[in-house]
Formats: sequence, C-alpha cells, structure tokens
Amino acid sequence: MPFSDSAAALRLDLHAQVLGDMSSGKPKRLVRALEYQAEDLSAEAMDLAAEADFLSVLREARATDRLVEMWRKQLTRWDYNENVSWSDHAPRTDARRADVYALLGIGAETGKLLDSLVPVSKAAGAVVISTEHKAWYTPQSLQGRPWYWPAYRKLLAEKGWPEDVVAGLDEATDRVVERLADPTAPEAYQSKGLVVGYVQSGKTANFAGVIAKAIDAGYRLVIVLGGTLNMLRAQTQRRLDMELVGRENIMRGASEYESDYADDPAWSQGRFATFGAMPSALGAFDIHRMTTRDVDYQSLHMGIAALESDKQEPGLPLYDPRNLHRAAARLMVVKKNKLVLGKLVKDLQKIQTPLSEIPVLIIDDESDEASVNTSDLAKPNTERTAINKKISELLRMLPRAQYVGYTATPFANVFIDPSDTEDIFPKDFIISLPRPDGYMGARDFHDLDTDPTDEERTYANSNEMAHVRSIVVEDDEDDTCLERAMDMFVLTAAMKLYREDKGGLGDRYFQHHTMLIHESVRQDDHRQLLGRVTGLWWNAGYLGATGRERLRTLFENDVALVSAVRADGQAVPASFEELAPYIGPAAIRIGGDDKPIIVVNGDKDIETGEADFDKRSIWKILIGGQKLARGFTVEGLTVSYFRRRAGNASTLMQMGRWFGFRKGYRDLVRLYLGRQEAMGKKEIDLYEGFEAICRDEEAFRAELAQYSVTVDGRPQVTPDRVPPLVWQHIPWLKPTSPSKMYNSRLVTVRSPGEWQEPTAYPTKAADLRHNTNLWTPILTSLSAEPTSLAYHFTESGVTHRFAALTGSLEPSRLLSLVSDVRWGAPSQFAPHLDYLREITTSGPAQVDDWLVLAPQHAQPARRIRIGGEGRTYSYFARDRRRDPLFGAISDLKHRGAALRIAGALADSGDAAVEEFVSPRRGVIVLYPIIESAHRAGLTDGDAVDPSRIVMAFGFVAPASARSDDGRVLRFTTVDSSKEGIAIIDTDSGPGTA
Repeated sequence: MPFSDSAAALRLDLHAQVLGDMSSGKPKRLVRALEYQAEDLSAEAMDLAAEADFLSVLREARATDRLVEMWRKQLTRWDYNENVSWSDHAPRTDARRADVYALLGIGAETGKLLDSLVPVSKAAGAVVISTEHKAWYTPQSLQGRPWYWPAYRKLLAEKGWPEDVVAGLDEATDRVVERLADPTAPEAYQSKGLVVGYVQSGKTANFAGVIAKAIDAGYRLVIVLGGTLNMLRAQTQRRLDMELVGRENIMRGASEYESDYADDPAWSQGRFATFGAMPSALGAFDIHRMTTRDVDYQSLHMGIAALESDKQEPGLPLYDPRNLHRAAARLMVVKKNKLVLGKLVKDLQKIQTPLSEIPVLIIDDESDEASVNTSDLAKPNTERTAINKKISELLRMLPRAQYVGYTATPFANVFIDPSDTEDIFPKDFIISLPRPDGYMGARDFHDLDTDPTDEERTYANSNEMAHVRSIVVEDDEDDTCLERAMDMFVLTAAMKLYREDKGGLGDRYFQHHTMLIHESVRQDDHRQLLGRVTGLWWNAGYLGATGRERLRTLFENDVALVSAVRADGQAVPASFEELAPYIGPAAIRIGGDDKPIIVVNGDKDIETGEADFDKRSIWKILIGGQKLARGFTVEGLTVSYFRRRAGNASTLMQMGRWFGFRKGYRDLVRLYLGRQEAMGKKEIDLYEGFEAICRDEEAFRAELAQYSVTVDGRPQVTPDRVPPLVWQHIPWLKPTSPSKMYNSRLVTVRSPGEWQEPTAYPTKAADLRHNTNLWTPILTSLSAEPTSLAYHFTESGVTHRFAALTGSLEPSRLLSLVSDVRWGAPSQFAPHLDYLREITTSGPAQVDDWLVLAPQHAQPARRIRIGGEGRTYSYFARDRRRDPLFGAISDLKHRGAALRIAGALADSGDAAVEEFVSPRRGVIVLYPIIESAHRAGLTDGDAVDPSRIVMAFGFVAPASARSDDGRVLRFTTVDSSKEGIAIIDTDSGPGTA
C-alpha cells in the first residue's frame, strides 16, 4: 500500500538518498534518480520510484510532513544558490524555481503542489558593493574539504532555524568568503571589507559562518577582535566555542568536568556542537583555541608555541595545499585592548613559521568602535590611536591577512581615509546584510512607511502607538513615568507566565525577562538611580490592592488594546481577572530573592554572575550605561526606559538595546523615551532623534542596493566611490584632512520613476527670498480649487488620499527654474540637476511635461498668503535636523499618486489620478515650509515675508526616462592617473578628467 507505514518509511529513505545525491549540485531528472536509488534499496522501493507516487503523496500532504520538509530544504537551497551554471534566472524568483522543475522533469501539477507546500522565498539577499575579484571560492575548489561549515549549518537547523534563513546565511557568507584572497595562491593579497548588519540582528551568526567557511578553505589563523570589554569578548568566545569549535576541540582529550564551561548549563545539557571524535581523527583538522571564555590572549612561551604551524612538507610553504589542508587552525578572540594586542604582536614576531606564509582572517566585531583611527595624521608628530595602531601593525606583519569589519553603524568605517593604506578602509567590498525575518528594529518603533493622521492612528497601524511611550517629567524628582514603566515590566512578566501556561508554550519558555533603565553613563548616577528604583519597587504594592489597581488600569488601557491586534496568535487574557493569578508569581520571580535590580556598570558585575545570561535565567531590572550600550545582548528585553543623550548618530543607534528578536512577546515590547531632554541649552526629543537616524540608515542601505546592480558584469559603484556618494546626503562629512579631496565626484544620479527629495536648503535670508520669488509665479498659476487624489496599495490594503492644487510646466521652464534655485549644500542636488538636464535637452527629450502638485491640508488651519494676489496656501511645519539639512519633508501619503502619474506604479483605480497619467510626464510636488523659529505667533492666513519661507520640493521623473546603458550613476575622476584611489592630496593631481 502506498500510504502504509512501511511504504512511508521506505519512501522517505528513497527521497533522502535522491536529494542527498543532488544536495551539492544541480537538479537532475527525478524519476531516473529515484529508479537508480531504488535498485539499491528493495523491490518495493521500485514501486515508489515514480512521479505518480510522489504526486499522490503531495495531494494529501501538509507543510510539516517529513517528506515535505526534506524537499523544502533542497528546494530552498536551489532557490538561494547564486551564480549557478544551470539557470540564467535570479535567485529567489518564480523563474528560478521553474528552471528547477524543468531540470527535475516533473509535471505541472507536481510543481504546483510543491509551490503551495514550499513557496518560493522572496527574501532580499545581501547587497554587495565590490571591486572585481578573482573567482576562487567555488564548489569545485572545495570538493571533500568542507567540515566546519556543514557542521555549523546542521547545528543551526537542529536549533530550529528555518531552512530559508539558513540558506540566506549560506548565501550571505559566500559573498564575504569569495571576496577574500585564495589562501593557497602563491602571491599574497590583503583584502579589506566591511559587513553592515543591524543592531542585535545576528551579525555573530554571519561571521561564525564566514570563519567556518574560511578555515575549511585553508585560513589557519583566525583573530576575532571581540569588543572593548571583557564581557563582550567572553560572550563572543562562548558563542564561537559552542556553535563552531565544539566539545572535542575544547576538551582536547581532557575530562569534560575540567572544561572552562563545566559550570555552564548549556555544556551539561549537551547544547555545544559535537563531532563524535577529534576532527583530525575523522579526516578533517582540529581547531586550537588560543583564548578561552575566561582568559584573553596570554603571552610568553605558551602563546609562542601555540602559534607555530607544523608543516607536513617542510620544504614547501605553509600555504601550499599539501601543508595547508593538513594543518590545524588557530582561533583567538581578543579584546580591543592595547596591552593584549601588544602581546600578540610581540609573539608573532618571535615565531619561526614565516608570517608571509600564514593565511590569516581578522574579524573585527563592532569595527567602528576603537578600531578606527581618530588622529589627524596630517599633523606633525601625530600617531595613530592605540587600537588602530596595533591593528595596522598586524596587517603590516601579516601580508596574507584578510580584514573583515562588522558593524551596524557603518559611517565611521566608510569615511576612513582610503589613501591611508595601513588603515582599515574597506577597499575591496562593502556588504549590506538583509533585514532578518522576525527582527524588531528601529523601523518597528516608527511609522516610516505609513503616514496616518492623528485621527487615523490605531494600535494596529501605528508602531509608535503600539510600542512607544513618552517620558515627560516635571523635574528630576518626578518618577511618575519610571513607576509606570516598572508597572509595565511586571504586567508583561505576568503576560509571559500566562502564555507559558495557557498559550501552550510550556514552563520556562521565556528564560529571560528584563527591563533596561538607561539614563547616564556615570557610576555615581547609577548608585543614585539604584536607590530610587529600589524604593519604587518595594513601595509598588504588586502583591496588594493598590498595585493591582494600577496594573488593571495599565492592562485595560494599554496591554489589552495592543495585544488584541498585535499578538500574532499568542494567547491574550480576555480580562484582567484572567491575568491576575500570574501577577504574584511574576513579582516573586523578579524580586523573590530580594534583588530585583542589577547594576551593570563594570566587568565585575558579569564576572560575579549577576547578569550572566548564559548561566542562569534572569528576570530582573538592569541599570546600566556604556557597558550595555554596544555589543552586549540583553536577553529577554521587554521594557526599556531611556533618557540618555548622545552627540552622534552611531552612539545613539548602538544604545538601542531594544532592537532584536522578540519571539512570543513582540506585542509586549515597550519603549519609554525622553521627549523633552535637556542637551546643553537645547531641548531634544529622543524619539525624533532615533527616527532621523533610522531614515539616514535606511537611505544609505537603499542606495547601496540600488547601485549594487552590475552593468555588463561590471560594478557601477566600487567601495572607493561610496564616500562621495554618501557625502551628498551628509554634507558635513568631508575627507579626513583639509589637504585631501575625493578622487571621485558624483556627476549624475538617474532616478526614473523614483521619489527624490532634496533637503539641503539655504539658511541665509537673501537666498530664501530668492527661492520663494522663483516659485511664487508657479504657485499663483495653479488651479483655484484642489483636486482629490488617492492611491490604493493593494498589498497592504492602505489608501493614501490628499487634496492638491494642480498645474503644468514645460520641461525647459522647470529646468531653468531648478537651475536657479539656491542651496545650503549645492553638491546634494547637483547630480539630480544633471539628470534633469539630460532628460530635458537630450535628443530626443525624455520628458513631455511636468505636473505640479501643491498639497493642501484637509483642515483650513496652517495657511499663509504668498504673492501679491492674496491667495493662501497650506504650509508645512518642518525643521532642520542638522544644518543645513532638513529631515523628511514630504508626507508619505503624497507619494503614491505622484509615482503613479509618473508611471512608476500600476493603476489603483482612482479616476482623478488616472486623468493625469501620461507616459512621459514627470511630477513635482511643492512644500512651502515655515520653520519653528517663524511659526511662533503666526496666524492662519497671514502674509509671510519671503525670507521666512523655505520653498521645498520633491520630484518624480518619468519612469520611462532611462539611460540606454542602464547605468544609474555617473562619476568623474579628479586624477585619472589614480583610478581606484578614493582620496588624493589636493596639490598632487591634475584637473578633472
């Protein structure tokens, strides 16, 4: 019987053999492969070696069946494979999947059923900005050698990672390793790259995969720079030991009770990787740890001896495959500390193995912290900063060393002086990792993609409403908001216990439940805060009537409302009475040991075990500063109370410990943020600050993605051209020294069918008046009454609707007008102006006309008189985020209709919008802005001095206005004799080439 237990088991065995044979290659004729394998199994197996049998099972199958899971794993691999010879179609597309089915030779119904059970993953891949590189890392080059990567991949699958996530990691790590130098090549080459992830988004998993593949390929010394603190270094060491190095390499023949992890619960629970024997006894090679969880790199004889590489063929260099693939790998995780790195440099100078023969991989975790040189080497008698100096020494000593930096805040690395060849500028590649599924990042706390009005906002459509709570205090003694945040911490703890019990998650599903209070980096402030929080805790009355009533109010007015629409299938109590029995146990679990609070402001706090998430379950309130601001993962973080100010974007973003994976409690996450925090003489809104950073980083990643597309197989942008590219958006970021300049200048940005929004408007009164007078005739020529426009986004179900005055401009007139606009930073708009000139004056021209839209508010408020005709227009309240740049100027709801009219979006059924659609029409949207300094005392309908108006605009060029060569960017080189060099001395090169 085809559906009997014995037949099912035999079928699983048969398909496992077939898929195993195809796992590292291309798809092959399925029936022929089934018949071939069935010959070695049994006569009964031959009855199952037919597509008809497979089809009959698929018709009744569920997505969780073992046979489907088998096929999911292999189909996902084929979906994700890059640069394959058997398909011309891009990975993760329906066309690629169709190629797979064609090679398998299966029928349409079989393919359709497989698609329904294993949908094609459309997840974004890694974005690569790279120089051209020599292809050496190929499946053919690795036959029979992979050991640690397959083991690591298997471990991740056993931990429950979905196959598409593992496949995505496989693809992303390939993109890194293939851009390193071939470790067996006779000529030495030093590749330097940067991998950009998200804060707390799985960067460690990526570099663990890179290390696994690199040592499989032949790299024999791996140096991981694991942060500036002992606890960060130890956290990274444990992760690599647990998931990559494995029990046998850790013990090296000793008793498991002598291991440095003997007191680690994961060690005794068997959660460390294991191979069954020493890898060298199984035909592979061992990893020698040169550091342990508790001990950083040590000098003297032990260190020197451990660094020596034994050659099987003494007459050949170590990098020769006959030596390399039989030698053990060395791994060390070292702190970014001058003394520690100094010991390593000294020991390397003493070993007998020539350093020029050792293939080395340097992984720099949080590479924008401490690693970047902050000294101006142009000044006399100036030395590199301490850590940067040691890294430079390592790179100079080890000509076969590859440097890969990892960070979530890449701007410091991108703006390293590339002309400093001993520094760590990513000259060879920049790789931007995709945002992982299930990740809760900055955009999940902001409404970036939707723009609901206050009246339209709900807990379902507004991330801010769902997750963000404002901290507004009367003075430093006002603890009202802090008390409310602590109440939320206890309430969400009860919700987690409820979900474990009633939601089927099981006891101790939530190993950790934490709240982070971050107000200052000063230890004195932490002591004072500890006293305040302790007093609030013991006076909160969580086990009594007073506390219960506060929690009831908070549940009914907050948690119940948010979880009702955002619980994503998790259990939600129908009433407070249903939750109440879990409040006492929650409070006791947090404070039952009389220690509800942990202060983390020095390594001793971790070393005493108080906040060591690896060794015990932690349900506590954490008070911390810099020690918790970068790299360190606060597990189970559910409530954050944040009032800390920071002077730059990278520092502020790295403090976002509330970013990460929140499986089972995403709806419970709350962020309490200071909205009126004093910084010097200014008052700042931290929520606005985070949103501005988020938009900057989103724009940076979007640009990398847009410009990473190759043209004729060659990159449009190489790493040396990223700095002038980003500079257009951040005018104050200049080359490191006034005596230097970028060797590349961005000339043209082609943006057919894309929303563009200049933000670098002038500040001088004369320039503002000039711009207002330029645009006033256009405003006065617009329609007397507004037209209602709308665009419906079918995927999200959201409709963006607004009213706008309308008019039209000839292309030549618009070009003349925008050419005359004055800017605070002209370089920002110049590449766009060049594109507008190109599509207007080229033969034939690529634009027929421009539709002008001036959005008008639905309410009669916020109107001003512009021009001498007495007409009033809606104005927009916007402020500069940093001189001279504004933040976002447009309203998102204005973009859909504009993009549709320019041909970039499909018809969504709005008749008024469709009337304006024309194949070669562009759209320009006008925004008269009044800054806060001029809004005070402004009455609706007032005439405003033109020097107090910022006439801003956004535009969408016709979607058809594309270049023949497909290039989006055009650069010019300042000194053509120094092509590929990013920064040159201003007195060393000729004029523009």
